[in-house]
Amino acid sequence: ERHFDQVIDANVQLTVEKLRQRAEITLHMRGNNIHVESVHDDMYAAIDLMADKLDEQLRRHKEKHRDPQAARHRHGTGISP
Repeated sequence: ERHFDQVIDANVQLTVEKLRQRAEITLHMRGNNIHVESVHDDMYAAIDLMADKLDEQLRRHKEKHRDPQAARHRHGTGISP
């Protein structure tokens, strides 16, 4: 809710793969999904990395939807006159 309050559903998976720990989350939002994953030797570190990546993705998503025209120009994808 800190970044984006229109999340419909969240699916979190924590997986142990031999010596690697994987943390994944998929957020379902109206018209969009965000998937983030991280792998680390330590599960807590994998979760922290995943949370940091998710934080960044949600910040970008919110910025894009708050002011789509300005976001295009900041990222160099807009057409200049």
